[in-house]
Amino acid sequence: MSRILDSRQLQAFVALARCQSFTRAAKELFLTQSAVSHAIKSLETEVGSRLVDRAGRRVMLTQAGEQLLRHAERIVREMEAARAGLDQLTRWGHGRLRVGASTTACQYILPTVLREFKQSFPKSVITIEPGDHARQVELLESHQIDLSIMLEPEAERGQFEFVPLFQDELRFLTSPIHPWARQGRVVRESIEDETFVLYNKVSYTFRLVAEYFREEGIVLGHFIELGSMEAIKELVKIGVGIGVLAPWVARAELESGALVDFPLGRRRLRRTWGVAHLRGRRLPLGEETFIGLCRAVTENFEHVTRASAAN
Repeated sequence: MSRILDSRQLQAFVALARCQSFTRAAKELFLTQSAVSHAIKSLETEVGSRLVDRAGRRVMLTQAGEQLLRHAERIVREMEAARAGLDQLTRWGHGRLRVGASTTACQYILPTVLREFKQSFPKSVITIEPGDHARQVELLESHQIDLSIMLEPEAERGQFEFVPLFQDELRFLTSPIHPWARQGRVVRESIEDETFVLYNKVSYTFRLVAEYFREEGIVLGHFIELGSMEAIKELVKIGVGIGVLAPWVARAELESGALVDFPLGRRRLRRTWGVAHLRGRRLPLGEETFIGLCRAVTENFEHVTRASAAN
């Protein structure tokens, strides 16, 4: 197999063809004349053809030199473009950000984070891929995204690095006119008779809720599934059913009294949110900044959960 031509020799050859002088080419490349001469001789040896002829102080290309020049100029231009692109990526405010996020994160976390991020990286190209937990894992594994705001992946997924942001707790949410709210407590015996308004049956959260109640020996016989947290809250507020949500998702409604929350039971159902990426990746400045902003934006979410649990 033929060896790949040396890029420095090609650069010297292109400069010599343009300047038609070893002296001027050496000056342009910040090299000595002998270094340019050596590069051209080595290139001629590599390609097996004489590339230049000397006519006094002037240098002219041979037929082989003219043919090689057409390719060499294109190669040098591509190398210069590649270097310029890489240099631009290292400049503040440039680059790309490919982020995935669950529907909940898209609605309650991303807007504030992206607003802050754009102030620091105004020229960054941002791509957002929404999707449930399984979709986020798939996007990360296929390199379609670089980061994902998601619940902590299952332990067997060792290919991911997970940066924790906060821990929440899933709790019952009811309208203030629900019997539980009037009594100030959950009537455990009535749980199986209630209608629940739950998030997407194929979601990771639904699976966590289903497993929790199965382990508690409780069957949720009646439920409505929806793909929107806002829709769930609205149905719960008008008394259609009971929701199972994290307090930070319904902070405004809980503070205003439009919703009331209760623990699921003596055993808490906690989840850990964070930012996941493929293990072993060295994160560029933009991605490190994004994670830092996620941490800053969500730092009080855990406080909201603790405050609800204390009431």
